Amino acid sequence: MAVPAALAIVPIGILFILSGFTVNFLQAILFVLVRPVSKSMYRRINKVIAELLWLELIWLIDWWAAIKVEVHADAETLQLLGKEHALVISNHRSDIDWLVGWVLAQRSGCLGSSLAIMKKEAKFLPIIGWSMWFSDYVFLERKWAIDEITLKSGFRRLEDFPMPFWLALFVEGTRFTQPKLAAAQYFAASRGLPVPRNVLIPRTKGFVSAVSHMRSFVPAIYDCTVATPMNQSPPTLLRMFRGQTSVVKVQIRRHLMHELPETDDGTAQWCRDVFVTKDALLERYFTKGTFSDLEHQKIGRPIKSLIVVICWSMLIVYGIVKLFQWSSLLSSWEGIAFSGTFLVLVTIIMQILIHSSESERSTPVGLPSQDPIKQALIQNYAEIRQ
Repeated sequence: MAVPAALAIVPIGILFILSGFTVNFLQAILFVLVRPVSKSMYRRINKVIAELLWLELIWLIDWWAAIKVEVHADAETLQLLGKEHALVISNHRSDIDWLVGWVLAQRSGCLGSSLAIMKKEAKFLPIIGWSMWFSDYVFLERKWAIDEITLKSGFRRLEDFPMPFWLALFVEGTRFTQPKLAAAQYFAASRGLPVPRNVLIPRTKGFVSAVSHMRSFVPAIYDCTVATPMNQSPPTLLRMFRGQTSVVKVQIRRHLMHELPETDDGTAQWCRDVFVTKDALLERYFTKGTFSDLEHQKIGRPIKSLIVVICWSMLIVYGIVKLFQWSSLLSSWEGIAFSGTFLVLVTIIMQILIHSSESERSTPVGLPSQDPIKQALIQNYAEIRQ
């Protein structure tokens, strides 16, 4: 890790961890004392508390790294963002696509009620994963026999959600990398499907389940396409901590839920067709530089996240100063050892959070050349994308 990144991670990590544990503690108290009495009240209060943590990550994008999120949408869609329940689908292009979604949710006033369907490992992440669990995120095993029940239960819990929510679903199931694209292309070619160049083949079972169970109370699907310019490195959490800026382009198309096909097969095909369209849009962008035919909408850079970070910083600095005055931690070897251990713990937790977001960590090394192994790969890809 570069020295500038290390120097940034430690103070930001102290801020994030101490404020995060405070938020988790408050969420736990609410979960035990308020949720059994009124789930609606719990969700309304949790929305505010969760935002006190999540706005710190918005601050990282908006003010620390100054990442520019360019939104393309029609005026009607922009006006309805944050005013209705919505199922959000998107290609999964970079390590921080979920954070870009949070930026859009924050601008629309529903950051604390933005939810997602995620792999179960995410809920065990310190602080951020725990806050998601308290906020009704849906976590999957990636075993359909189990996940089908989990999804149905999760969708039922959202029927009485007391405020507009977004439920995000990355239907590709994994982040885009070249080895994963190669596997998807070989699979598509072997099955007579359109061969993708810029997206992966969507897993449709989860999407079909979401549409069939949420059709009655979720009016719209927000179809998002995310891209980063070819002449820049994709944004990552580590690059954000280093303060390296970038541009992320997002196109949003709103589809009415009741206009989707009634049958499961029709819904699955609709989803596949959407990704064929995304692939063509991205191909045009990467070859001709034209991203979208929709109007570029300015979403600004609200000061709220900056205020939240300043307030947290002042509170934590005050608390640390008082702690040192009261305990004289630095006046004894035991106190110095405790302080050093805490800093090591901060670094470890931040490393866990950073590495958990990296798309390359589980990337296969490439396609094998032997046909029997290729056939096994195709079969495996067919199973995991269901």
